[in-house]
Amino acid sequence: MGSSTPGREQRHGGASRVVHGSNLAEALHSAVREARRGLDAVSAAVYLVDEDEGALRLALAGGSAPSFFTFPGRMVLDMPSATVRAWATGKAAVLIDPDPAGPDQKHVLPYPYIALSAPVATDERRFGALTVLRVETAGGFAPAEMLVLEDIGRQLAEVLARLADDGVGVAAGPTPMLVPAEEEVDTSVCTPGWGVRDVPGSSGTSMMFPLRRLAELLNRATSMDDVVAAARYCVMSPLRADALVLVSAREGRLWVLGHSGDSTGLARRLHGAGVDGQTPAAAAFHGRPLYLTGDRKSLLGETSADEPRTEAYLPLRGDGQFVDLPFADRSRVVAVCGLAFSGLREFPSEERVLLGMMAGLLGAVVERVELSAEQREAAQLLQRFLLPAQLPDLPRLVTAARYRPADVTSKVGGDWFDVFKIADDRAVLVIGDVEGHAVESAAVMGQVRTAMASYAIEGHRPAAMIDRTGRVLAALGTALTVTCCVVALDTLDGTAEVALAGHPAPLVRRCDGHLEALDAPANVPLGVPMVQPYEAREHTLESGSILMLYTNGLVSSRSESPEACARDLLGSTDTTPSPHLEDLADRIVSEVVTPQQRRDDAALLLARYEGAGHQYEPRAAGLHIQRRDLRGVRTARAFVHEQLGSWGLEDMADVVELAASEIVTNALIHAGSDVDLRLRAFEDRLRLEVRDSDTNPPIPSSLSLTQEEAPEAEHGRGMLIVEALADEWTSHPNGRGKTVALNMVIPQD
Repeated sequence: MGSSTPGREQRHGGASRVVHGSNLAEALHSAVREARRGLDAVSAAVYLVDEDEGALRLALAGGSAPSFFTFPGRMVLDMPSATVRAWATGKAAVLIDPDPAGPDQKHVLPYPYIALSAPVATDERRFGALTVLRVETAGGFAPAEMLVLEDIGRQLAEVLARLADDGVGVAAGPTPMLVPAEEEVDTSVCTPGWGVRDVPGSSGTSMMFPLRRLAELLNRATSMDDVVAAARYCVMSPLRADALVLVSAREGRLWVLGHSGDSTGLARRLHGAGVDGQTPAAAAFHGRPLYLTGDRKSLLGETSADEPRTEAYLPLRGDGQFVDLPFADRSRVVAVCGLAFSGLREFPSEERVLLGMMAGLLGAVVERVELSAEQREAAQLLQRFLLPAQLPDLPRLVTAARYRPADVTSKVGGDWFDVFKIADDRAVLVIGDVEGHAVESAAVMGQVRTAMASYAIEGHRPAAMIDRTGRVLAALGTALTVTCCVVALDTLDGTAEVALAGHPAPLVRRCDGHLEALDAPANVPLGVPMVQPYEAREHTLESGSILMLYTNGLVSSRSESPEACARDLLGSTDTTPSPHLEDLADRIVSEVVTPQQRRDDAALLLARYEGAGHQYEPRAAGLHIQRRDLRGVRTARAFVHEQLGSWGLEDMADVVELAASEIVTNALIHAGSDVDLRLRAFEDRLRLEVRDSDTNPPIPSSLSLTQEEAPEAEHGRGMLIVEALADEWTSHPNGRGKTVALNMVIPQD
């Protein structure tokens, strides 16, 4: 190594000019080739800065294929790498890879290369950085070699400056250009759009970059959104497609898994289309890729009469190009990727081979992600059905609940809530958390919840309920522990008796906005040997007070104490008071939105005490409709008519009947579940609520979706009627499905 350095200094000394090029690709290739050869490097690469992204992007790399695939495609400007340091400091830099484990630990480099980087910059402009890799056994870079690389980088910057002054865009393309080390590797014709023209092996090698990057991204994919993002970056962008739609086939129909680009029209037309239809996407499920044009011509020749129609892609352009690529896993097509292009283009054999390799990777991952989604859905379905189907109606107590599963696991959790109506004037509110995230946690939760319900209905007080349930848990022989909070409320005088088993105390927001905890002895969790008997404490609630019971999953991800976070959540709505408890629940759980904040499942139970002894007390009534009940809508109309008549609100009956029938019809058709209808009459307004098990929101729609709407959302012209009739209507997901609620003003005499 050392003996060759003087030769390099002589070669690059003085005014010697080694970097040239009449276009961007030639200039980059010239610099990379000279840097690799002059410094005995296995590979070299040029990164160009992208100010909009705040990153350095790989523009061109050359050398041996194993080595140049180690170059990251993108480096953020605060990454601790030699390339970023050279760009930032304007001086040559050697790779410094900090050890996250600490300075005392010896760090092992991920690849057996030493990196040297030099800035690609003039006195006035910074374009990026030039980096070379050398096998670590060959020794480090001498100071003279750093000067050589700096000189090449400076020459490249001068060429790039001239190109920029001539109007040439100096920026990395959607995928890097890759040039193999050996000149005679490939003598085939260069595939248009890939690599450096007339450089043998460049196009084929460049095609491998998005394939390798796709494999990396798919290895980390855990959701269909991850798969679509990987396909967008590694398939749609390198091929310069305008739109991408990923569809699967289930129960005889196509279903959109995700889409990107100018794809709203494709997604709208494909979602729900029949698999037996003569659309290209449906035909691709037979396993053969389809390459179609807008004027019904295929790259293989004229389209025959029995070839699939392209109506699914209307409106078509005469010069449009469409590709339907089947994804197979174990000889079974699991999905089809549709690509749309604004102009006519050919697909040479090399690109078709590349698409086939990508399809194989995507097929296996789609199968895995869909299986994982099915397992997660089954786990969440089990969790939801262990929660109460509906909360009971009490004239002086309004309740709302939310359940949010953890985002970082497909296993079930053990959080639960419940409300038991003991008599017309007494209720018991319960919330709890079983340790762990497994089927055992859900099973224990179901047994504990059943025991709590039995003891509450028998009339036991909160401390006795916890004590007896703890004995049941001990008899089960499980090693899991359970925390819970029980509040027994007398709605006639506002007495609230609170008992805890290692659980956070409930919070109350008084009618004047004051927040406090309803303190009680902490006691020990269920499943922990008990030394002292469980104790409870009584409190008094005033009319208008709001109770908040919660589990740690709602607040445990925050840096503050759980109680302080819970106080913030309940108190954050003081400036925007809401008459509806459902809206308040939505505001509270909306604070827990990211996977980092949802590493544990969470339950929330709110209750507003309306008070007793006032001149006016709210009235409530409910109706349960079984799934697939053909007479359910008629029963709902009759229930509304009879109930409003008994309350002296018969003048509102026709309008409320119509709204109820439309919402119930929508729920029965789209949710396919039992439906619960609830009426609640306040002094100045009437509230109608319809609950089902489908979380997709209802969207008023006359003919089609807007571009922002998801194709899987519920739609119906009936919701337009509801929107016209109601003074206000909302939809609230609650963990078991959703509640569609509307409010109407009661006319005053």
